[in-house]
Amino acid sequence: MKDKHSDLVSNRRATHDYEILETFETGIVLQGTEIKSIRDHGATLQDAYVKVIHNELWLIGCNIAHYRFGNIHNHEEKRDRKLLMHKREIKKCKGAIQEKGLALIPLALYLKQGRIKVRIAIAKGKKSFDKRADLKERDDKRQMQQALKQQQY
Repeated sequence: MKDKHSDLVSNRRATHDYEILETFETGIVLQGTEIKSIRDHGATLQDAYVKVIHNELWLIGCNIAHYRFGNIHNHEEKRDRKLLMHKREIKKCKGAIQEKGLALIPLALYLKQGRIKVRIAIAKGKKSFDKRADLKERDDKRQMQQALKQQQY
């Protein structure tokens, strides 16, 4: 049975700024209060990116707010966090980001079988005219749906 999961935190800006080529699921090394804060939707992926350092993936720039019921042993908000992935997948990601114009970006944090997972993507940056074209296409599609709905009634 496939386990359905919903995003606890998503990077909504990623699909606007980047063209997603391939996605991966990774684990993440967290402290206890970080997990509680993420479950409470206290994280942002807005300026976050993924970097390969010594054949390991690191999530950089992810802000996880302090857990409000934590104590003096709370976590640091903006620390680098290690991502867990198979070596062959890391090599694939490393080869892809060495190509000009490609980047590794986090798309979402979500729960899967009680564990926090990160959905990352190999993505290519969009130009401003690509963004405008996507917005126009989305707007046209929305107008067509509204017209069809009006026609039914």
